[in-house]
This record gives sequence, C-alpha cells and structure tokens, in this order.
Amino acid sequence: MHLRVTFVAAARSSSLLAERFEDDRPLDQAGWDEVQRAAAELVPLAAAELRYCSPTPRSRATGDALGYGPLVQLALRDCDMGRWRGFTLGEAMAREPEAVDAWLADPRSAPHGGESLMSFISRVGGWLDTRPADDGSRIVAVAEPSVVRAALVYALKAQPSTYWNIDVRPLSTVTLTGNNGRWNLRLEAGMLRV
Repeated sequence: MHLRVTFVAAARSSSLLAERFEDDRPLDQAGWDEVQRAAAELVPLAAAELRYCSPTPRSRATGDALGYGPLVQLALRDCDMGRWRGFTLGEAMAREPEAVDAWLADPRSAPHGGESLMSFISRVGGWLDTRPADDGSRIVAVAEPSVVRAALVYALKAQPSTYWNIDVRPLSTVTLTGNNGRWNLRLEAGMLRV
C-alpha cells in the first residue's frame, strides 16, 4: 500500500527577509496575489482524498483559497522556537549569538528552550508515517516551508544538517510516495515550483 503525499508550501505573510520564527501572521497582499496566480496549477490537488494543513493562519488561508478545505494537523506546526518565537534569525542572533550558533551547529540542541531540529524532523516524520495507508491514497498538505523541509529530510533519511540546504519557496510543491518509514521523492513536470 502506497500513499502519495503532496506538500504545498503556504503562501507568504511577509518578505522572505522578514520571516519570523513561528510566524502567526495571516497572508499579506502579495501572498494573496501569489495564490491567485498559482491557483490554476494548484487547485487540482483538491481532488486528494485527504487534505490537511499546518495550524498557522497563512497555511489555513492558503488551503482554503485553493479550495482544499483542509483539516488542521497540530503535528504539522512549525518548530517550537521557545523564547525566540516571533524573532527573525537576525534578531535572535543579535540577542544570543552563541546560542544561535549552537542551534545551527547541533541538531540536538534547543538553546531557545523550545524544540530541537531533530525533534522537529522526527515529529513531522511521525505524522507522515501515521497517515492512513490505503493503496493509492492521495494526500495534500499545506504547510510552512520549515515543515516541508523537515518532511524531506525525514523521507530521504538525510543528515539533519541537510535541512539548512533545502530552499522551499511559497506555493512550491513536492510529492512523497511510500508509507511508514519508506518514502521516495517524486518530481513531476508542472508540479515543482521553484
């Protein structure tokens, strides 16, 4: 039995340089405009048997705007950034440079008092591995770019440091096929947006 899980990265709520940890802001006008431009390509994913999203306002709004009517999944929430929640990386670095360096270097560390990168990747991977396994089931999940990166690292059994080398743009898509710890990355013409 194989699943087909397509992740759609949520539309933006700010410029990429102003991205904040655990950003709860809704879509900005540029994000809404991007959804409208991408709709023709992304709306067909609404045919998936199961439709999910991260609990963030922008993930829910992206899924709703595309007609997915997604079910919120707490396991698809962004990494818990503890006391850095709401900060940009630059702001966290200005306040706690040694702690940020430790966090970037060691995937097991959580100097911010939240979740380590390893725990985050494991949580997202656990969600993947517990999806209903009906042969041919199609799933679409609108999630924060960080969640998509974590899913890819988990699915490919890559080193946690690979997380920092994956660039997930708003409204990009990627599909994983498989189930329960055995996942493959599937790139399809017309569905990979960079």
